Amino acid sequence: MLEIREVKTRKEIKDFINFPVNILYKNNPYFVPPLYSDEKKMFKKNYVYYDQAESVFYNAYLDGKMVGRIQGIIQNESNKKWNEKKVRFTRFDAIDDQEIANKLFDKVSEWAKNKGMTKIVGPLGFSDLEREGLLVEGFNELSTFEEQYNYPYYQSLIENYGFVKEVGWEERQLRLPDEIDPRIERLSNLMLKRYHLHYGTTKNTNEFIKKYGDKFFDILDETYENIYGTVPFTEGMKKMMIQNFKLIVDIKYVAVIVDENDRVVCFGICFPSIAKAVQKCKGHLTPFGIIRLLHTIKHPKVIDLGLIGVLPEYAQRGIATSIIWQVLKMLTNSKIEYAETNLNLEDNKAIINQWKSFNARLHKKRNAYIKDL
Repeated sequence: MLEIREVKTRKEIKDFINFPVNILYKNNPYFVPPLYSDEKKMFKKNYVYYDQAESVFYNAYLDGKMVGRIQGIIQNESNKKWNEKKVRFTRFDAIDDQEIANKLFDKVSEWAKNKGMTKIVGPLGFSDLEREGLLVEGFNELSTFEEQYNYPYYQSLIENYGFVKEVGWEERQLRLPDEIDPRIERLSNLMLKRYHLHYGTTKNTNEFIKKYGDKFFDILDETYENIYGTVPFTEGMKKMMIQNFKLIVDIKYVAVIVDENDRVVCFGICFPSIAKAVQKCKGHLTPFGIIRLLHTIKHPKVIDLGLIGVLPEYAQRGIATSIIWQVLKMLTNSKIEYAETNLNLEDNKAIINQWKSFNARLHKKRNAYIKDL
């Protein structure tokens, strides 16, 4: 017998979090779990996003065995910003069974319609800081820590329910080209000189956060104002990001450009890839897991491009070239094998064109889907 149960008890919470890690993707070489501690926070009333959103969780059991899960999110700030009545679905995982998928989507749809929503979209989290998009190409590629892996059959389960594609993303692997175009450095230096800009410097991560933390949140809000799925940063979101930065940011992989008054006008933050370290500890930060994580952060072989922001007034002045130049230098002056771009909207030609400076390989694609309720 198939039963869809709203997640309420401790056991159901544990089932929800553990299902992809311990059952569905157990021993899968491409799946990278989120941190268990981060997932558990979602079930607390004071979770950082619950001042702007509400959520529901469902587990699917077949003859008492866990076979699927889903989360529904009504992101009030997003709906207000875009004048929409959408519910987001995320953390959708299931065995290859259309009935199970349908019942899970039915539950979220019913919950959302009772709250006045008219459309369901996803996979999307509380904000674009979370994992988003359904993997539709690149199933034999290791996922980054920032993004979710899924099996190929998910696409059929979603589309057979009546969803259609709303947006798409691309991900690229960036390696050094055989020969770096010398014009990149010259153009970078020219732009910095023309607009009286220079690279900001700090001694360590704590100094970087203290000096530039608040400033780059302002740029992020402006840079991503009209990007799909974004919501304004709250103080809680800023605090959460800063805590995460303290754990994984190394200033060797950060570039900040400031003007004569030390105002941040552009920045790029790359994260040491922790995918394999988290994969090995299955998302649990045990003492050995923490040691492995810290070693990976200090001696990464891969870097993930996390955040790039440019003030609108500088967006058309070629300043981003200076960030690209810094990424090229990161790959040149270290033991880094390659960089992962994470998600770029497929129609964002401005950012995609920047990757022509690298030996770039398009290796993953993702979609978000939409359906009327």
